[in-house]
Amino acid sequence: MKAKMLFILGLSFLLIACGDERSEQLQANTRTAEYLTTNLGENLDTKALGNAAILSEYARLLGQDKPQLKPLLTQLSRDATRQGPMYQGLLQRLKTLKEQPQVLGDIEAQLFESENLIAASDPALFNDALSDPINVIADLSDGELARVNAISKQQSLQANAAADNGAGSQLVGNPGYGQWQTNSGGTSFWQWYGMYSMFSALSPNRTRYDSWSSRRDYSYYNDVGRNRYTSPQQAKSQDNLAARTKKQFASKGGFRSPYAKSKTGASRMSTSSRQAQQATSFAGKSSYSKAKSSSSFRNSKTTTSRGISRGK
Repeated sequence: MKAKMLFILGLSFLLIACGDERSEQLQANTRTAEYLTTNLGENLDTKALGNAAILSEYARLLGQDKPQLKPLLTQLSRDATRQGPMYQGLLQRLKTLKEQPQVLGDIEAQLFESENLIAASDPALFNDALSDPINVIADLSDGELARVNAISKQQSLQANAAADNGAGSQLVGNPGYGQWQTNSGGTSFWQWYGMYSMFSALSPNRTRYDSWSSRRDYSYYNDVGRNRYTSPQQAKSQDNLAARTKKQFASKGGFRSPYAKSKTGASRMSTSSRQAQQATSFAGKSSYSKAKSSSSFRNSKTTTSRGISRGK
């Protein structure tokens, strides 16, 4: 009996120690994410990211050729600044992590989100993510402006046996630009946020979730950056929609998640993006949990120090 009590006490002390270490790691990760997010904002202010400069220039050039698109182009060009949905999304997630971490779940979920924020604030990764709004503008230019980091539209559609979902298709599924809405019949359609509603006029056929899932084309967000540029709450919403649709189509030949298979289409990506593409999905645990006593945990600490020393 005494030996059993000693074992229980020892286990309790071990759990408390682990909890303390994880809390310390979370605090360190949060500070790193805050620093890197600020640093990323400064990079956007100075147009230090190549794709941010391209996005602004593409919006300006197409606005001259097609002035009727200027309101939409102005909104798309905001992604090259701190005011864009991508950067604002990072700030909101960081605020949640700092002020309401409990809404993210347990300490492991909080650690996982902190690691995702550190990765998402990498200027190289963010620069690659800007290829989606850039390529939307390139496609709107009818070929006058070249795509970046991606093969041509026709090559991509053919390689992925994809349907042409019209203007803005690279942004469909990205919660920074719109959301899936389900009607009374149980069918879900993509609904653009108000500032992007012009896409609805440019592509009058509404995008259905079930058909988009089976025949979507490549985009950076959906095939590379989703794990980094989606909040836990948004990820849960995406998973719930996929589960409901799978149940709905169970008797109609089945349904596969739109993310079950990555699409072909990237022509060039940074090392950061290639690593992100191979990284753990939303269901994963933090690097601390996966290998607390191994080099992975030590690497998570060195990642923090590397992040803080990264220049603008």
